Amino acid sequence: MLYQFLATIRAPDGQPFTDRSGRVTAHLIGLLYRTTSWLEQQIRPVWVFDGRPPDLKAGTLRTRFLAKERAQEAWNEALAAGDLETARRKAAQTSRLTRSMIEEAVQVLHALGLPTVQAPSEGEAQGARMAASGTVWASASEDYDSLLFGTPRLVRGLGSRKARTGTQAAQLLERERMLSELGISQDELILIGLLIGTDFNDGAEGYGPKKALKLVQRHLGWEVTLRTAGIEPKDVEEAAEIFRNPPVVEVPVPVFGEPDEKELRRLLVTEHDFSEERVHGALNRIRSAPKRKATPLPTPGRQQHLDAYPAGES
Repeated sequence: MLYQFLATIRAPDGQPFTDRSGRVTAHLIGLLYRTTSWLEQQIRPVWVFDGRPPDLKAGTLRTRFLAKERAQEAWNEALAAGDLETARRKAAQTSRLTRSMIEEAVQVLHALGLPTVQAPSEGEAQGARMAASGTVWASASEDYDSLLFGTPRLVRGLGSRKARTGTQAAQLLERERMLSELGISQDELILIGLLIGTDFNDGAEGYGPKKALKLVQRHLGWEVTLRTAGIEPKDVEEAAEIFRNPPVVEVPVPVFGEPDEKELRRLLVTEHDFSEERVHGALNRIRSAPKRKATPLPTPGRQQHLDAYPAGES
């Protein structure tokens, strides 16, 4: 989500917003307003930050790095040609999230009274474990990997503009219901991911979601299914194990506090030149948000929308 802020909160020519010292602030701008919007909707977020990626992800990360380099060149060329539309589009693809940016984000979240979790490795895996253990109600991510990691509920689109304005609710996927309707097991869901390709393996040539599902629904077994698609089982053993037993930590039930106005002003206004009025306005919105109510959850259906659930339980 921080990458999303860095990609979208930019000037018309694609330049990132910065403070007077030249430090990028887009991630903090997005963080403040997105979090404020959620709290107004009685959504209490626990932010999970990625740790060290698995070694198998090196190829994916290298591909992303090269894509950023190409986008940087295209951005410079578009700027030189005066093509602002292309420049902004290419600039969005160059976003880089630094360690100091993450540290700033954690400080702001704590000043807002919100808990954070540092994952030892993949953030989706950590969020999935927290949802599975009942520490949180659901994982929120755009990455379907959360389902492979075992989250019982996955919320997608929670950060979309439509979801924030209420014109379209975010989507809820329930893993057990999905597996039941597809007639597959959790291990077979992982098998589908491996056939399509994940961050940790390239997948089988010519296999997309529909073809992979059709093959897995034949229930041929792990090794026969992989070999039928042209994959040697030993080549994806490590990737499969990442989904089955990812590095995670057990965390206690999160504790939410009140915003620390003095600390928030120091971080945003003093350190990064945020408008005093905007920070004050965000704090007022948080304080005036309705209190959460304990309401029983209805029985959800497949790919439910979150407006089917009572306020305060999302």
